[in-house]
Amino acid sequence: VLVLALQIGLLNHLCSADPTDGFTNVPLTNANFELQKPYDIPLSERYSYGDGVHKLWVYANDKPHDPNSHTQPPRLAASHGATTIILRIYDGDMRFYSGDLVTTDFYDKWFWVNLIHDVDGGLLTIFIDGEQKFRHKDQGPGDLYFKCGVYAAPSNISYYMESRWRDIRIYRN
Repeated sequence: VLVLALQIGLLNHLCSADPTDGFTNVPLTNANFELQKPYDIPLSERYSYGDGVHKLWVYANDKPHDPNSHTQPPRLAASHGATTIILRIYDGDMRFYSGDLVTTDFYDKWFWVNLIHDVDGGLLTIFIDGEQKFRHKDQGPGDLYFKCGVYAAPSNISYYMESRWRDIRIYRN
């Protein structure tokens, strides 16, 4: 079981029990944390860090992180490897990938995400601001890692996208 607790908002909710009891914190360090940016510009033009906040942004015409990549240009802060879930926010709606609705009214605000990935049970549970909002089967076994950031928007959505992250904590048992 992997528990991901990250705050991308102002946490005003207090829980009576600590959901990380029994888990070990996995600190993010230069050894397991990678930043990506367009291959043709310096990192400082798409990432900043100050007052405990990681800020990542992307423009629709940005190049990918590798000249041989055909993907939309991501800006990621990540531990190495694949992703097991993507939470996307467009027009204020948070979705699981681009499908199932997780929650609404999430534009231009801070919020707290807590993701529990029961690897053995194959289940993802998402809490937003301390309230369970979504459960879904995972994508099966594999080497899965935490990633956060912002990706280029689909056509005709937005020329500029940004995300800000703070208090990122990863736990495992």
